[in-house]
Amino acid sequence: MKLKRLLIIFGILLFISGCSDFMMICSLNPFYLDKNVALASEIEGNWTVHEIKSKKDSNDKNSSHWEAMDTTSIWRINRFVSEEKVKTKHGTDSIVFKPQNFYVVKLTGNNPDTARYQFHLTIFRIKGVLFGDFCPRELTALKDSRMAKENYFTVHTLARITIQNKQLKVSWLGADYMKSMIEGKRVRIKYRYVSDAGRLLLTASSNDLTEMIERYADQKRFIDWEDQPSMLQLNRIN
Repeated sequence: MKLKRLLIIFGILLFISGCSDFMMICSLNPFYLDKNVALASEIEGNWTVHEIKSKKDSNDKNSSHWEAMDTTSIWRINRFVSEEKVKTKHGTDSIVFKPQNFYVVKLTGNNPDTARYQFHLTIFRIKGVLFGDFCPRELTALKDSRMAKENYFTVHTLARITIQNKQLKVSWLGADYMKSMIEGKRVRIKYRYVSDAGRLLLTASSNDLTEMIERYADQKRFIDWEDQPSMLQLNRIN
């Protein structure tokens, strides 16, 4: 029922957003297993964002798959800290702060309190490589953000993250890239095809998704992370 309802809503999303050229592959289930979850303090902070063009788009300086909000916002990444109300031994209320094993990313303007879009970012490692699972947390502006369109519902997108010289390079696994691998029988994974959206929706379990990453993600002939349609460079502000 959950899958059927989501497929119907995808069609509604297309009408609302006017978007039919989805760039990122999305999954009903997380791309990670708890045993692979990691913390990476290097990603915390405030970042400006610049688009990295794929080989296909590199010759067209005016082309961009991103919306203005994605690349003009400041990306603020912080580890999520939950608040829990507990009773002290004297019977009074007290707040306990508990750091969680995921991050919250906020796309904001110059004022950090004006978050335009928020999503969860869970970092995990497979074969020593850093990956990020992005899942929506709070959304306020659908039409002005590519990230919002791609992650409008509670689905997950997968990115490889590299950290070097106070920069983050984030490369999302492309929808057409994944479609080509499946149709060419190079990758076998459960999915549904949303005909109205012209988009694949991965329905495999997190265990199967993890096995896919372990088997194919480090082989350029299967996944070229340097040539995906959705790539961003984040430069640290502070």
